[in-house]
Amino acid sequence: MRRNVTFTSRGVDCAAWLYLPDNINAGQKAPAIVMAHGFSAVKEMYLSAFAERFAAAGFVILVFDYRCLGSSEGEPRGQIFPYEQQEDYRNAITWVSNQTEVDPDRIGIWGTSYSGAHVLHLAAFDKRIKAVVSQVPLINGWDTLLQLMNSDQFAGFLQFLKNDRSTRYLTGEVNYFKVVAPEGTPSMASTPESYDWFTHAADTIAPTWQNQVTVESLEKFLEYDPAGSIHLISPAPLLFIVAEHDTLGPPDLAIAAYERALEPKSIAVLPCRHFDVYTEPWMSRAVGPAVDWFKQNL
Repeated sequence: MRRNVTFTSRGVDCAAWLYLPDNINAGQKAPAIVMAHGFSAVKEMYLSAFAERFAAAGFVILVFDYRCLGSSEGEPRGQIFPYEQQEDYRNAITWVSNQTEVDPDRIGIWGTSYSGAHVLHLAAFDKRIKAVVSQVPLINGWDTLLQLMNSDQFAGFLQFLKNDRSTRYLTGEVNYFKVVAPEGTPSMASTPESYDWFTHAADTIAPTWQNQVTVESLEKFLEYDPAGSIHLISPAPLLFIVAEHDTLGPPDLAIAAYERALEPKSIAVLPCRHFDVYTEPWMSRAVGPAVDWFKQNL
């Protein structure tokens, strides 16, 4: 059973879906999982498939849109600041922990891509979190862009950010940048796979998605180091799901970060690309280990 809900995060209403297991009894308290999507993405972009599998396994699920994105409130639209989004996660955990159907001592978090990064940082410091699954995560913004760009492109990107900061200071203007674009056109996720996935999802299932983010969001991306404290996640159990052929979240960075994590931990490396995990057959191969992990540890 799914219903539309909202929760407040720093004065902003965040839109969410709450899933309850079909077999939950009156007065019963179940473990819960809090979920959100990756960079600029909204909950309609295939997260229902994951949430339904988790709910069928007996978990209460909260899937939400961050502030400034999708159906949630917040201005400027398309502003993606990692620590603001982590604050939304924290408030989502608080909200779901106070639901009558939820055992507040059995809360897990699941993230994918950019939210796969967020859950790493959150689990290191928010000890309400008792289990975490990080799917195809960003590990470090700077190191990732160094792999995705050549030296001239990276230098030009830094100059672009420098110019935008000066403009923002002098004029207060909010400038925007494309999330995806046809090959050869500047965008944040500049791979054909990214363009195809986002545009297809927007045309078919996610009309609230917007193909733009504030340029300041790119500055925050560059300085983001979510796995820097990965050793602090323990004793919360950590599952990594890595795409072997990922061109957006380099798998070598993910595996190196996983090796720095302490036990208990596990890793599943799938021979697929970044966006393959959202649809079959790879979705089942990604969600299956996650279901098992949460069952074992919540």
